[in-house]
This record gives sequence, structure tokens and C-alpha cells, in this order.
Amino acid sequence: MRQIPVRVYPSKEKIDKKDQLAWKLAEISSDNAPIKEDVIDMVINRVIDNASVAIAAANRRPVASARSMALAHPRAGGSTVFGMPNDQKFSCEWAAWANGTAVRELDYHDTFLAADYSHPGDNIPPILAVAQQMGKSGKDFVRAAVTAYEIHVDLVKAICLHEHKKDHIAHLAPAAAGGIGTLLGLSTDTIYQAIQQAVHVSFTTRQSRKGEISSWKAYAPAHAGKLAIEAVDRCMRGEGAPSPIYEGEDSVISYMLSGKNGKYSVPLPELGEEKRAILETYTKEHSAEYQSQALIDLAARMKTKIKNFDDIKEIMIHTSHHTHYVIGTGANDPQKMDPSASRETLDHSIMYIFAVALQDGTWHHVDSYAPERAQRPDTIKLWHKIKTVEDAKWTEMYHDQDPNKKRFGGRVEITLNDGTTIIDELGVANAHPAGARPFKRADYIKKFDTLTADIITKEERNRFISLCERLPELTAAEVQQLNVQIPIDKLVANKRDQKGIF
Repeated sequence: MRQIPVRVYPSKEKIDKKDQLAWKLAEISSDNAPIKEDVIDMVINRVIDNASVAIAAANRRPVASARSMALAHPRAGGSTVFGMPNDQKFSCEWAAWANGTAVRELDYHDTFLAADYSHPGDNIPPILAVAQQMGKSGKDFVRAAVTAYEIHVDLVKAICLHEHKKDHIAHLAPAAAGGIGTLLGLSTDTIYQAIQQAVHVSFTTRQSRKGEISSWKAYAPAHAGKLAIEAVDRCMRGEGAPSPIYEGEDSVISYMLSGKNGKYSVPLPELGEEKRAILETYTKEHSAEYQSQALIDLAARMKTKIKNFDDIKEIMIHTSHHTHYVIGTGANDPQKMDPSASRETLDHSIMYIFAVALQDGTWHHVDSYAPERAQRPDTIKLWHKIKTVEDAKWTEMYHDQDPNKKRFGGRVEITLNDGTTIIDELGVANAHPAGARPFKRADYIKKFDTLTADIITKEERNRFISLCERLPELTAAEVQQLNVQIPIDKLVANKRDQKGIF
């Protein structure tokens, strides 16, 4: 790996194109580095993972709405939409929109946390949609996914968006553009322009994840993927982009991030070096914000030590800066303590999540968020006894550059009315690569089966899993079948409607 220095250049001080971050990202997108079996296996795992959570969310309102929009854009030889029959095809950018929303809706797929947050699996829907429409093979798709994961993870390691109140899709869009460039075998210069366009159009604020969180949280990554496809299309036609997008005097760094004196160092593979960043990412065993994963497991463990929840006086969670200020009491969001809050908001309240996990000893992607669950008087009582506090030790471990030393959990102190304390801690979730039960292929398939069992047929399940496990060998025709079909009578919004403009 090498470190790419990035800073703002005044207009009078020129920076050569080949020294710009966007060019460096384009270079690794257009190289032909080898890919080892462990990386290929993880791509397969993440395709299965994405499909499982997408199908589980297929009939939720935001997903059905996104699908309705895609159904208004049919295209012969286009791309498939999750749940719909494989012989119905749609324009790739709209298929990416619908599928990206389905993947993101339950907040239940893979994650990478470092200087910023990310869900690198959000790159898969736009890349797969373009692969289907452009007749690319499974091998092409794998190479593209590996590129997108590499760019996404490397940007997240180096450039913090959230401290400047920018949403994390600003790293997703250039990653998807780079991945699509790899998929299509585009020139470095074309990918360079596409990455810059993708960055330019994808900077948005974090209000999408603040206060009363709406369905836009699921749409935002899908929107970034759609923007990336459109950026690549324009640049394939010879169009350019604002340049230099990262280093310019009026660039995103200068006015949206660290300012004119801002400096970053972005780790990237050498040209021709393997791209292995996907192996540093991790999926979720529980349908909740990633920083709650270890704390859910810890709550289940601590439940065995509590005889009566009424005996609890207070619960203090000592955790990282990110956890405290994003999903903890440090966010100062009253909605995080509101029993009437949306699922999206409860998903970002560690106080609610820990209370329910402590009482139930488990977590369910539907039942744990049900209004009747959130509004149980005994849960509300316990929920409001929980606070978080930043602990410098946990913040330091959260940012450790060694992926084997990173920690995303916390230490929990439960104080009982009689003054007794129950203390325990957990650094990583059980399913994390460094956890007690790291997820393997069988776990991904089990997750798929659990989430789709009552939705799809056994024959469809077997067909899809078989395709996934042969992913690098798939022909272009087989890639076009890489979709999970739901019996049409079980699928809400299965035909074009007249509700909107499209």
C-alpha cells in the first residue's frame, strides 16, 4: 500500500492531473491486479447477504415505492429488479435505484467503520445492474466489486465526512463509479472524469441521519449508485467533470470538508497490487446500526445476570466518540427516546436497542422494532434509564489502523437500586471476523434462508444460491439471471402504477 497526500491547491498553484486523488483512484480502477480466492469468496458472500436483506424488505413501503419507479422504466435487454420475474428488464439506473433501496432498507448488510462510516455492499446494486445491461460476465462483475470495495474502504479510512455534517454517500458514489469503470474496461481518463462527477453530485448533509430519520436513509445510497451510473454514461460520451474535485480551490475539501488548509493521506494499493479491502469489512448478524452489534450481543449476555429489571437504577454505556454522538445520548436527539419514533430512528438509538436486547436476550429485524414493542411500559421505563458516555480508550480502539485491533462495542455498567453493579464489556460483535463466531459462508446462507423462507420457493432459493456460488464462472446470460424472484402474488407493487410523474 502507498499513502496518497491530498490537500487544497490555490488556482495559481497547478497540480498535475496524475497527482490528483481522483486520478489515483481511476488508475487502480483500470489496472488488472490479481484477485485471490479468499477475496472472490467474500464477494460471493456479500451478494448473498445483499439479496437476503433485500428480499426481506421487498414489501416495505419505501422499497415498494422505489420498485414502482423502476417499473416505469422498462427496457429490453436491461436489468432485473429484486422480486420481479427475470424476464422483465428495466433501465439499469432505475434497477440500481430499486435494488439499492431494498438492500439498504433494513440496515442489515455489510459495514466498514474508520474515520467515517460506510456500507460498501451498497456498491453491488449499481455494478450488477450495469453488468446485466451491458452483457458482462461473472468474472467481470467480481473484478468490479473488488475495485468498488477497495476505493470505498480506502476513502473511509482517510477522509472523515461526518465531522463536517456530510452524509457518507459522498464516498460511495466515486467507489461505484470506479467499480463500473473496471466492469466496462474503461480508460483511466474516462474513469477519472466519472469519479469526479460522482463526487461532485453526491455531497449531501447528514440531516438524513439526524433527528426524525425518514425513509430517505434507505434511498440515499441507491441515489448515489444511480448518480454514479449516470456519471459514467456521460463520461463515456466524452463529457468532463469539475476538476480537480478534491484538491481545487473551490473543491469539496476546501468548502465542504477541512477547508483550504485541510490535508489528508489516503491509503491505496500500488498499481497491480491486490485489492483486499473487502476482507476488512463485516456484515451484521442483527438488523441494527453497526455500532450496536456488539452491544446487542453484550446485552444478551448480561441478561442472564439480572433477576428483575425493576431493580435497575441506571445503565451507563462507556463507548467510542462515534457511538456516543451518533446513536447515543451525545446526539442530543429527543427522538431517540421517543416510543413513537420511526423504525429508522429507533435503529439509531442505542438506548432503545440495548433496553430491548437486555429484556429479550435476542434481536429480530421486525419484532424488535414493532410499535407495540417500542411502546411497552416496562421497556420505556428501562430505556430511559440508559445513558452513554464517550470513553477515550474505546475511541482510540475504534480508530486503530490494525483491523484486528479495532473495537466497536463498549463497557456497560448496570447499577441496581441496592448499589450493586454489574459490569461487562465486549469489543466486537460475535459475527465480526475477530469475534466469537465469525460469519462464514454457511452463516450467510443461513441468514438468507431465515430472511426469505416464507417469501420465495425452495426451487428459487436453490437456483439463486447455486448461481452465487459459481459467480466468477457465470456467463453474461447467467449474470442476467442473478436475481431473486418472489411469487408475483406475494409482491406488492408488481406492476406499473399511475401514482407519480413517471
